[in-house]
Amino acid sequence: MKVAPSGRQFDIAAGPHRATLVEVGGGLREYRNDGRPVLDGYPVEEIGGGARGTPLLPWPNRLEDGNYTFAGTAYQLPLTEPAKHNAIHGLVRWSNWSPREREHDMVELGVVLHPQPGYPFPLDISIRYQLTETPTEVRRSGLSVRSTVTNLGEVPCPFASGQHPYLAAGAGLVDEATLWLDAASWLPTDIRGLPTGTEPVDNSPLDFREARPIGGTRIDHAYTGLGRDANGLAWVVLTEPGGQSSRLWADHTYPYVQLYTGDTQPEPRRRRGLAVEPMTSAPNAFRTGEGLVVLQPGEPFTSEWGIQPD
Repeated sequence: MKVAPSGRQFDIAAGPHRATLVEVGGGLREYRNDGRPVLDGYPVEEIGGGARGTPLLPWPNRLEDGNYTFAGTAYQLPLTEPAKHNAIHGLVRWSNWSPREREHDMVELGVVLHPQPGYPFPLDISIRYQLTETPTEVRRSGLSVRSTVTNLGEVPCPFASGQHPYLAAGAGLVDEATLWLDAASWLPTDIRGLPTGTEPVDNSPLDFREARPIGGTRIDHAYTGLGRDANGLAWVVLTEPGGQSSRLWADHTYPYVQLYTGDTQPEPRRRRGLAVEPMTSAPNAFRTGEGLVVLQPGEPFTSEWGIQPD
């Protein structure tokens, strides 16, 4: 029997909304609204490269040299970005996730991260993907993604999380799409993609507090100081040349969002979608502590983000 590179496929639907989740990595392979691609996903016959749609646990983004010290003990993780000598995007991108609950418009995928060299802390991870056609008082229209991570161990552990969807930019490149993001600061990086500090977006080419075309701007940076609405949600809006928009929102547990214009992706993916990555911590948080969560034994951590398409 032929097996897809991303394993089993889990389709959910609500009205015009259709999404496909996958076994390998537990992420989003595809999301469409009334036939329009909301995400720049990948075909079922392909490997999900570029971390497309993937949960990033137990840390998002880059970890310098793959090593860190926690509670007085030094740890070394595999260098999964060897060219830059970093460990990147956590430990569950290629794990097999299992369905724990499933309905026509929802699937909850889960995995247990067992102790291993470099991260000897067991975690139970579940992510619920829900599609909603008509909003209610407790549920927004479109896609919502709720992650719950619980420390299964007997000692505290370091933790952070994120996810890596690419918003579709229409038929062309992201250059032609319009971006809006209310963020006061951005994190410059060195040649290894590691933050070197925090700077205001004022008078910089990375200021998108007024919606404008991305043009040739190259972005692979985290933003913080996020503006939030009355419900405490931060928003990123990408509008295609035809006027259709995708609005990604993130709750208060995500004080950072990484944007990536895909410049280092191979053709034909290069600059075809905008990665909008909600993150609970800054990059390199296992070393710097910026946004790092310390989970106590038995403690759960829940976070939620989602996408509202036109």
